[in-house]
Amino acid sequence: MRRVVRVGGQFDLTVWGEGPGPGVLLVQEIFGVGEYMEAVAEDLVGLGYVVGAPDMFWRIEPNWAVKHDEQAVPRGMAMVSQFDWDAGVEDLGASLGTLERVPGVGPVGVLGFCFGGTLAYLLASRVELPAVSFYGSGVPAQLDLLAQVRGPLQLHFGGDDPYIPREDVAKVERAAGDGVEVHVQEDGGHAFHNRKAPMFYQEGPAERAWVVAVEFLRRHLQG
Repeated sequence: MRRVVRVGGQFDLTVWGEGPGPGVLLVQEIFGVGEYMEAVAEDLVGLGYVVGAPDMFWRIEPNWAVKHDEQAVPRGMAMVSQFDWDAGVEDLGASLGTLERVPGVGPVGVLGFCFGGTLAYLLASRVELPAVSFYGSGVPAQLDLLAQVRGPLQLHFGGDDPYIPREDVAKVERAAGDGVEVHVQEDGGHAFHNRKAPMFYQEGPAERAWVVAVEFLRRHLQG
């Protein structure tokens, strides 16, 4: 079941699945809430979650999404260049509250990829909840926020990511304390989990990282 819920009467939260069950706030890549986010949501619904994906670019262009072709990255980066990060984290918090109020939804965690991986990390520094961040390029530059993360946090990176140098990932590994997991797929590039983008997808790293992420969500949301 797929439906759209309005957050504060301002922007869309696409919701998949029905309760009772825990929730996952799914935070988009730079490509919007498109076919990849839908595929991830369906995977999570199959595991018993209710999933909500907010339209993070609504302040720039509501419900914008792009297919994974050769123009996807520059178009996505152009959207990010206009993005208000402070307002975006506030929108994410409002989306969390909306998902928590969906009938039948239990405890909620956050899962973000790429651009959304950074946003998931930022949300975790403000709200106590289980958080999973895949290759958030903004994480290494904001390690001071780790001290504000109160809930369990899992960070995923590729060891061969041209957008996040391995030495920056090493800084994250050194800074991580109790309650913070850092998993590096050394053979993984950027966006290695995106099976809808042939230019990025790497089956081995994707499958290994997904098993770890699913176990983390199960442990903290399903008991």
